[in-house]
Amino acid sequence: MDEKRHIIGLDLGTNSIGWAVVGETVDNVGNRKIEEIIDAGSRIIPMDAAMQSDFARGNSISQTADRTRYRSVRRLRERCLLRRERLHRVLALMGFLPKHFSDNLTRYGKFKDDVECKLAWTNDDNGQPAFVFRQSYDEMLQLFWQVHPELMKQGMKVPYDWTIYYLRKKALTEAISGEELAWILLNFNQKRGYYQTRGEEQEEDKTKKEEYYALRVVDVVDTNEKRGRDTWYDVHLENGFVYHCKSKEKPDWIGKIKEFVVTTQLNEDGSPKTDKDGKERRSFRMPSENDWGLVKIKTQADIEKSGNTVGTYIFNALLANPKQKIKGKLVRTIERDFYKDELCAILNSQKRFIPQLQDNNLYEDCIKELYQQNTAYRNSISSHDFTYLFVDNIIFYQRPLKSKKSLIDECPYESHVYIDKDGNTVEKHVKCIAKSNPMFQEFRLWQFVSNLKIYEHQKDENGRILEDKDVTCMFLAENHRCSIMGKEYH
Repeated sequence: MDEKRHIIGLDLGTNSIGWAVVGETVDNVGNRKIEEIIDAGSRIIPMDAAMQSDFARGNSISQTADRTRYRSVRRLRERCLLRRERLHRVLALMGFLPKHFSDNLTRYGKFKDDVECKLAWTNDDNGQPAFVFRQSYDEMLQLFWQVHPELMKQGMKVPYDWTIYYLRKKALTEAISGEELAWILLNFNQKRGYYQTRGEEQEEDKTKKEEYYALRVVDVVDTNEKRGRDTWYDVHLENGFVYHCKSKEKPDWIGKIKEFVVTTQLNEDGSPKTDKDGKERRSFRMPSENDWGLVKIKTQADIEKSGNTVGTYIFNALLANPKQKIKGKLVRTIERDFYKDELCAILNSQKRFIPQLQDNNLYEDCIKELYQQNTAYRNSISSHDFTYLFVDNIIFYQRPLKSKKSLIDECPYESHVYIDKDGNTVEKHVKCIAKSNPMFQEFRLWQFVSNLKIYEHQKDENGRILEDKDVTCMFLAENHRCSIMGKEYH
């Protein structure tokens, strides 16, 4: 009788697996015959080019990487919403929120039914969208009529959203309403600037100085120096700098503006270092346009050069060139200090015009609203004002680092004994030193040197053959161990 069998076949690829199940029969003699294909299919593994490349190289993929990334995004979103809710509670207590906006908030600053409304927009009697700060918008339009009368006559449209930049500039010197200030505060809560996270902090390098320059090219000189197929060229810039670069062809840069990040090497006294010819030692970098680090340095240099705050800088740029793109072009990434300084200046200026900002009783009510149970912390900030509350306590709040002292192990060799309040004797071990501590690293080196041993595999001693005899003292004395460490032995 013929025997029936099922055979499964697999086709393993880099991002797919093909499979098939066939039926065969085997007769009494042992001859095999495929009868039918019972089933077949394939499983495609969704992977991009980068994942396929890592898979081909054998690089493992963390199973928790995506989960960690999504959790980080959730945390950022939740913290942003928490700051906004705290702002809503304080601004509602101060009476700075428009009625259509405050009616859509709960007692704790959340939007009702998860339906968000805009502070600067409401609906008129006909149900059509209406801009709340129309008077300020008309004031801004007058400035555009003065600077660009021809474009305005041709029907140039000025977006309502630009009013926020006009108000940020106006608030530095003139009075604005409480509702307009609330709009500015909520705007700062969305755009807070770049801040180095823990683990990214770097000590200031005093041996070099990085500066951004946008310079016109005066001349490009061929030095006749070759490196492979490339030729070295000296690019002379308008301020006297010379950029040494290589290229297959002579760069067509004469008369054009080029952007550089120039790094100057410094001496200990802060003066520039010089080479053997007496020239200052500089290095040039021309990053790509997508280099956010270059964009950050460039934007900050432009703002500092203008001598204005971020909001004033943006509005002046829009007033000079209404076709200017803001996000991603005019201001993309800058340090948080620029925004903090501007908001502090706005709040300190508005104290002259808005009496609520100087009302100590109102300030007490606001911190009680935020810290109803934490009396100790409420008392610690009661001597501050609204500038501190909005800037350092809500919008730009940075929680202190959590203590991880509990994770440090206890030393098994050293402890202290004391008697507690109940009269019991308690032994408290001392915390171990961190492995990164230089004292511990020195201890490890000394321990390694002191543990060095020299053994003789077979040693004849008085006619006896000793195996693995310790002969360290014959070759390595204590003073030799100290010389290994580069120190005198005491």
